[in-house]
Amino acid sequence: MNAKDDKDRKHSEANAADAAPTGMRQGLTSYGDTGFSLFLRKAFIKGAGFSDTALDRPVIGITSTGSAYNPCHGNAPQLIDAVKRGVMLGGGLPMEFPTISLHESFAAPTSMVLRNLMAMDTEEMIGAQPMDAVVLVGGCDKTVPAQLMAAASAGKPAIQLVTGSMLTGSHAGERVGACTDCRRWWARFRAGEADAATIAAVNEQLVPSVGTCSVMGTASTMACIAEALGVAMPGSASPPAVTAERMRVAEATGAQAVQLARSRLVPASILTERAFENAMRVLLAIGGSTNAVVHLAAIAGRCGFELDLDALDRMGRETPVLLDLKPSGAHYMEDFHAAGGMATLLRELKPLLHLDALTVTGRTLGENIEAAGPGFAQDVVRPLSRPIYPQGGIAVLRGNLAPGGALLKVSAASPALMEHEGRAVVFEDAADLAARIDDPALDVRADDVLVLKRIGPKGAPGMPEAGALPIPQMLARAGVKDIVRISDGRMSGTAFGTVVLHVTPEAAVGGPLAFVQSGDRIRLSVSRRELTLLVPDEVRAARAAASPVAEPTAERGYRRLFLESVLQADRGVDFDFLVPPGEKRRLPRR
Repeated sequence: MNAKDDKDRKHSEANAADAAPTGMRQGLTSYGDTGFSLFLRKAFIKGAGFSDTALDRPVIGITSTGSAYNPCHGNAPQLIDAVKRGVMLGGGLPMEFPTISLHESFAAPTSMVLRNLMAMDTEEMIGAQPMDAVVLVGGCDKTVPAQLMAAASAGKPAIQLVTGSMLTGSHAGERVGACTDCRRWWARFRAGEADAATIAAVNEQLVPSVGTCSVMGTASTMACIAEALGVAMPGSASPPAVTAERMRVAEATGAQAVQLARSRLVPASILTERAFENAMRVLLAIGGSTNAVVHLAAIAGRCGFELDLDALDRMGRETPVLLDLKPSGAHYMEDFHAAGGMATLLRELKPLLHLDALTVTGRTLGENIEAAGPGFAQDVVRPLSRPIYPQGGIAVLRGNLAPGGALLKVSAASPALMEHEGRAVVFEDAADLAARIDDPALDVRADDVLVLKRIGPKGAPGMPEAGALPIPQMLARAGVKDIVRISDGRMSGTAFGTVVLHVTPEAAVGGPLAFVQSGDRIRLSVSRRELTLLVPDEVRAARAAASPVAEPTAERGYRRLFLESVLQADRGVDFDFLVPPGEKRRLPRR
């Protein structure tokens, strides 16, 4: 195709886009008569009190994900009111609609099982209902990934609005917040360092308001990533849930959604290779959740990209951790916001970022950083010259135990265990772990390696956050604070310890992890990015032949769909039929 033909093609596509139905005229229900379809739709919507003047405006959908089961979204009604105000101030018509709501602690067996269902629900409702743009209101761990997966596939202009983090509490003069301190205090209780009355008092203070976890867990990580990707308003990642600033961000998001509808700026123009590379830099620099690697792989997969774990690891070697925030540091999201939030972090990361990446504002990331103004003195975000950790927070491991890769959050692990060889103590699944972890007869030592099988995408199913196995009680009460742990599952972004995760392929599909036995020797070397089972190849092959793995199945329903369709961790645990066909471009390329 020559330059003139290409220009004519683009002009023709632009004219076709301009002629595409908008507002209430798009996606009409089929009755065999287009005019009647519109007539009927307008008749019903007018029954809700809308005038023709209102219906002629750009229609902005707003996802409603509030639920009594979801305290992370407890401010959703107020946020939606503010978004509606912004939409109307911008000249649009706001239309709120419900989708699935997911909370990490209120979804069995894990919210990860339902992430893809929420993505399907959101995508289908965006496509089925007339809207010129959509505001995605969400915050809890799997919600933002599900919404961004949906937006990437739906193809309509979209903008993310996170619900914001909760406030911090106080116990006996000590500041506490969910959920790193949840885990720290529960470990003290298991070790006999805190009694029942103390742990009950702490429980009252860990979550003092609605909102997502107040540390750099998965929710906060995805909030920062959304801003880094350019799909959320500048400054939107860090304002706490219950602040006036969070409401003003919501209003601005609604107004910007109208501009997106008018410009028809779709996610494909924003979710580019450069945007994903920026998001990876931010993930590494904030000491973000390992879960975000899975979610980024899923979002990228919807855009025709394949996340290259080895390239991510190379990127990590040159991207230091700059954010002093739990669990990798000492502060909380409130402190990050007071320190200038993402603008402060991005300002420090500028030499490593693609500043020309487009964002939902219509400006580039670099222009957004400049618009935020100059920095100021603070102690939460470190300069590149003085990081809290010299390399990125996540390392990618490979070896005969994880040929498809595994992850370790090195910024939250124990330096003394980074190079370690130990005896395997194996648990066959989560039920086996629960039954034996505190058994006084358990043969375990502090220098052993705990191995948990069958908590991967298919094994559990849904890859639950059980990878941070508890320290066996006999060791905890002897003062042991960390031990090497390995699994094919995930751990909460709020967790800490020397925990190897996402071992791929998982045990439930016959991965090497399935054939580890108690007493085997395992070597972990972070410097060499190595995870090795020190068992001869012929012995491992004999074990596999003697005990072939039967993959999990289900008789009916969504569970059957999940088990038949889910991909492995390195491909984002998405469904195979939701990923666009064709060859994928590798991310990052450099």
